[in-house]
Amino acid sequence: MGKVLLARHRPGDRHRHHYETEDAMTRQQAFTPDELDGERLAVYRSITEGPRARGPRLFELVSESGSLLGPFNEFLLSPRLGDALQNLGAAIRYESSLSGRAREMAILVVAAAWDSAFERSAHEAVGRSVGLTESELTAIASQAPLDLDDPHEAAVLRLTRALVTGDVDDATWSACVPPLNRETVFELTTLVGYYATLALQMRTFRIADPGIPVPERRPDPQRPDAH
Repeated sequence: MGKVLLARHRPGDRHRHHYETEDAMTRQQAFTPDELDGERLAVYRSITEGPRARGPRLFELVSESGSLLGPFNEFLLSPRLGDALQNLGAAIRYESSLSGRAREMAILVVAAAWDSAFERSAHEAVGRSVGLTESELTAIASQAPLDLDDPHEAAVLRLTRALVTGDVDDATWSACVPPLNRETVFELTTLVGYYATLALQMRTFRIADPGIPVPERRPDPQRPDAH
């Protein structure tokens, strides 16, 4: 396995360090289609031929060799669990009651909280396609205040920013429910859990956008649960 080297520390990344691999060997072992059969092949086809593959292709699902990109390759390590996970992701993206803008804002809040390069790159592309502006994308990525005219979208943003911290206090709940209902809150908690799972898996297996180094998540000494 290749060594992991400490790379340049970026200004403002107080608790984050960025790594590069010394050679092509990584923690990830890419599965190519010609080596798949049975349950692994079925999961591969569900991802590459299912709802993610229909409509405009806003980010790539497979590499030139045919291996799955982003978090999806690792789904094949445990096909039954991976299939359940990819079905959950498809339901969140294509079957929830959230509008496209609200859904993508929530996903990008999780990407920002985890500093997940792949999820940010992929879902900023999706976000632009559903109407998110560059200023909105920048504010979400930098975790900056963002004024939204739509009260439903504003509530989604506020609630999701609370969810990624691990809890929703009474003041946030009262401000967000209504305009959101309990069904939407359930969908958002599921969304946050799913994309946090993907971010953790991609961090563990050192998966990032091509050319974007993977940041190591360090405990925040200010948080009581940091240790």
